[in-house]
Amino acid sequence: MAMIFAKPSMRTRVSFETGFFLLGGHAVYLGPDDIQMGKREETRDVARDILDLAKYSSVPVVNGLTDYNHPCQIMADALTMIEQIGRIEGTKVVYVGDGNNIVHSWLLLAAVIPFHFVCACPKGFEPDAKTVEKARQAGISKIEITNDPKEAVRGADVVYSDVWASMGQKEEAAYRRQVFQGFQVDEAMMKLAGPKAYFMHCLPAERGVEVTDEVIEAPNSIVFPQAENRMHAQNAIMLHLMGC
Repeated sequence: MAMIFAKPSMRTRVSFETGFFLLGGHAVYLGPDDIQMGKREETRDVARDILDLAKYSSVPVVNGLTDYNHPCQIMADALTMIEQIGRIEGTKVVYVGDGNNIVHSWLLLAAVIPFHFVCACPKGFEPDAKTVEKARQAGISKIEITNDPKEAVRGADVVYSDVWASMGQKEEAAYRRQVFQGFQVDEAMMKLAGPKAYFMHCLPAERGVEVTDEVIEAPNSIVFPQAENRMHAQNAIMLHLMGC
């Protein structure tokens, strides 16, 4: 398996590399400085974009992470919910923060499996409108986009957070910290969610920014089983692609 990375990675690289080894395969890491996609060779030869890669490749291509979505993470999240809650169907998942790639993947999952998904984000940081519409048009799940996190989390089965400034947005970090005031998941917000709510985060987390230490270390935090499940979910994907 060739693992093509355009950005630095720890969790995604380790989970794919370790998992593929456990399946009996061999993984080769190709970082941004190793092959210089689109510079040393044409895109159609090395494929800078994952959609181009899928178009020109004769073998299966797995989207490990893009700026638009993060499907392997959401597969791991779904597995974690099944383990911890017993189901995905009929649950209420509330994402608090930036309407980013994680949100897009939750919306795409909501177009396939029926549950209640809420994205609570500041004005101007909503997820892609076309993806929201696609999820709503599927008519399977209840989809809400709101700017009121405290109201959104009430009755949640899962409260989900992610960094406010992803890779490539770090120059906006100070500005985002101002705009995102009131969107930190703290103990008060988890109390509003209720006693049955679990906390999830795709990691890495900026403790004290989008989530407090108390929340991420609480008994109802399942971020570390969630992180472990990256490997298991990805292994299932790769086995499926190989017809196993």
